[in-house]
Amino acid sequence: MQQEHFDVLIVGAGLSGVGAGYHLQTRCPAKSYVILEGRDCIGGTWDLFRYPGIRSDSDMFTLGYSFKPWTDPKAIADGPQILNYVRETATENGIDKHIRFRHRVKRAAWSTSDARWTVEAQRIAGEGATELVRFTCNFLFMCSGYYEYEAGYTPEFAGTADFSGRIVHPQKWTEDIDYPGKRVVVIGSGATAVTLVPELAKKAAQVTMLQRSPTYVVSRPAQDPIANKLRRKLPARLAYHLIRWRNVMWGMFFFQLSRRRPAKVKDLILKGVQMALGPDYDVGTHFTPRYNPWDQRLCLVPDGDLFKAIREQRASVVTSEIDTFTRDGIRLRDGRVLAADIIVTATGLVLQVVGGLEVSVDGRTVDFAKTLTYKGMMYADVPNMASAFGYTNASWTLKCDLTCEYVCRLINYMDRHNFRQCMPHNDDPEITAQPSLDFTSGYVQRSVAKMPKQGSKRPWRLYQNYALDIVSLRFGRIDDGVMRYS
Repeated sequence: MQQEHFDVLIVGAGLSGVGAGYHLQTRCPAKSYVILEGRDCIGGTWDLFRYPGIRSDSDMFTLGYSFKPWTDPKAIADGPQILNYVRETATENGIDKHIRFRHRVKRAAWSTSDARWTVEAQRIAGEGATELVRFTCNFLFMCSGYYEYEAGYTPEFAGTADFSGRIVHPQKWTEDIDYPGKRVVVIGSGATAVTLVPELAKKAAQVTMLQRSPTYVVSRPAQDPIANKLRRKLPARLAYHLIRWRNVMWGMFFFQLSRRRPAKVKDLILKGVQMALGPDYDVGTHFTPRYNPWDQRLCLVPDGDLFKAIREQRASVVTSEIDTFTRDGIRLRDGRVLAADIIVTATGLVLQVVGGLEVSVDGRTVDFAKTLTYKGMMYADVPNMASAFGYTNASWTLKCDLTCEYVCRLINYMDRHNFRQCMPHNDDPEITAQPSLDFTSGYVQRSVAKMPKQGSKRPWRLYQNYALDIVSLRFGRIDDGVMRYS
């Protein structure tokens, strides 16, 4: 079996993996690295999802990389723009030359005596044939995201076989889905649903967003006029970082206000929705969740596009539970029937730890569900391995950038002290395990038992706070008494 060795092996060539490649070659230029990507192109999420209107739900001044200013006038960017940005970053910096496509990583085994990982990947050859290839590395960096690429989550709905139209999950959207002039029901109330509905409504005969319960929805301008003005007057990099910090601080303030004064924030959000939809619209039924703001992620609608589609009666919201699919649509528990030619199940993702990788340390299989996360990126008693995992209450890339910086600091520290292994280890009996994600969202609750745990205090605690993480990851001690070196 073919075997190659690299100092660092990165899994995934999406937003996180390309960022990891940049930081590694910039901060650890002597290190060899390879990026293994299971698919045949760069982009990850932004290439996988092809549904109409696909866009970010974070502004690009914070979702963009710290090292590459976002220069497009649109702050809330669509999927193709983001995909182009990621690919441009890879090409400009020669990161694309380090990527091996069609390499689906399956297993990783650590040997303490050799101080290296042996990673097995399934390489897809011509005509669908596969072969097993092997790599060894000193450090394994997982940048494969947090959900399963093969399929999204779809509940068991009664009567699906009876429906005469097409049923599609947004994760599996294809170009042959003919929705113009059709009646479309989108099941869901999260980020994907509120993105799809106004876009489909531009061409469909009628679009109905069918939700079991509402989500908080806030409108925000697609373009940031202050940011665009600053960029005209200041050097690109300076303007970018000023806007980035303004948006970070505003996001942190709003999140903390939501935690401390949830009733006030709820009132502000709902007043905004009522203003957008008019005094006669039933905001209480369709846009008033049963939970507090930021108990789940807020949904962002650029320029109020969802509200505009509802006002113009091109789209509508129905809040009820499904009884069964029928030949011509969906019958609800309250007896109403929604006619449909196409049903879109925007019902969520399937969360997955380290891309579904089988991991073992000296022959011991690692059960990530029983493992504590260190600084939100490494795992207790798992050597020389880190994962890029973004914030739940802010842009994904903010945390990933800091994670990459920390991993590079760690590698350089080990080189300076001639260490071959670093491993976080908890010997504090007062540390208690807690769920790593405290969201009440369905996709989180379905998978939280399988996810790694956070500890009750640092460095095992996840604070979801960019300012605190800068202090800890950029300036904190590498030798903190918890990380064991040998």
